[in-house]
Amino acid sequence: MEKNIDRREFLKRMGAGAAVIGATSALNSCSGGAGYAMIENIDPAGSGTKPIGDMTYRINHECGDKVSILGYGCMRWPNDPKTGVIDQETVNRLVDTAIEHGVNYFDTSPAYLRGLSERSTGIALKRHPRDKYFIATKLSNFAEQQKSREASIALYNKSFTELQVDYIDYMLLHSIGGSMEDFNKRYIRNGILDFLVGEKKKGKIRNLGFSYHGDNMVFDHVMKMHDEGQYHWDFVQIQMNYVDWITGNCRYLYEELTKRNIPIIIMEPLLGGRLSKLPNHVIAHFKQRRPNDSAASWAFRFLGTYPNILTVLSGMTYMEHLEDNLRTYCPLEPLTDGDMKYLEEAAHLILKYPTIPCNDCKYCMPCPYGLDIPGILLHYNKFVNEGTMPNEQGDENYKRLRRNYLISYNRTIPALRQADHCIHCNACLSHCPQKINIPQELEKIGNFIEQLKREGR
Repeated sequence: MEKNIDRREFLKRMGAGAAVIGATSALNSCSGGAGYAMIENIDPAGSGTKPIGDMTYRINHECGDKVSILGYGCMRWPNDPKTGVIDQETVNRLVDTAIEHGVNYFDTSPAYLRGLSERSTGIALKRHPRDKYFIATKLSNFAEQQKSREASIALYNKSFTELQVDYIDYMLLHSIGGSMEDFNKRYIRNGILDFLVGEKKKGKIRNLGFSYHGDNMVFDHVMKMHDEGQYHWDFVQIQMNYVDWITGNCRYLYEELTKRNIPIIIMEPLLGGRLSKLPNHVIAHFKQRRPNDSAASWAFRFLGTYPNILTVLSGMTYMEHLEDNLRTYCPLEPLTDGDMKYLEEAAHLILKYPTIPCNDCKYCMPCPYGLDIPGILLHYNKFVNEGTMPNEQGDENYKRLRRNYLISYNRTIPALRQADHCIHCNACLSHCPQKINIPQELEKIGNFIEQLKREGR
């Protein structure tokens, strides 16, 4: 890997900004084609080595729910990347297996999978008794035309129809950390938060909370609402993983919620899969301590060690992902102090890689000019992580690496959807929960591609 990447020259060539923006990630390998979902891959060497036992549960003190520590994130159901059609038969099998082994928390949104996630999740869950699972969904009124009171209520009511239920166990205000203006427009000035409180009193919502991406200003504001008794938050969903614990604000969020005894739901435990598909030397680091465990299991055990976490969401696209996570949480073996120190060492190894922290959430899509934004960023990440970036012309492998990169890029991203078509309209910027400067990253990648092409002429 060191032979193929001279990191000093790489950073010089691609710009130091990439190292700053990408400091929170290592990367996942890409598969599929344009528009593929980044999936949480497991290390095959870690699979099948531990029998699946009894699920670990946490009690929600707010309402008494006995919730599985493993929650199912329904953002990445298997689907055709071109049409978006979900493979319902496979979804049904995944849900059946999850419920059979004790998973009882399913998280979706009307914004996931081109609006089809709620319907698919509802079809799969309807085949089981209603008391066997908890449904979480969100009021995802991001679009300008959805922010009015009437449109937001219509979106809320549609969730019941799609999920085929008459009550929601966990209802979230979706991703409120953008700005105070956006929060007030989506939920306060239109009276929607008061409407949802009223729905909770009617029994149509059992628990009311929010999911959070962003800086601390909006978070502190809504915590003040809670402290002053203006609104009561039954739970909060935050992004947390062992890399963000070092570099991000999740430590602050966790501690503030714990002080208030508010149950915590975790999203992005694997940073969109990047903490499960790691560079070889990081995998070797993990194998030295626990040879039979997958890289993903370390991330999930880290989160399960924190007592105020109610459930950890994982977007398990394939059965092997589900089975690996079941082995981790059936039952949970919390990390020891020694394990925690070892994991911190691994995090610092990961932070050396100048990757772009794209989680393939697709909130930036569709691009007004047709670019495959997540596809471009994830393809770039793939080659950095594998140590196969064409970096130094003096390298004996340079010509082969340059050719492989260009061929793979053109096969993965259609010509009209590539980085050089970005015009910096900035429409994507406000939608990215990871706060990536997407136009800037696309420009860097586009320039890098053009340089590779010139060098081959």
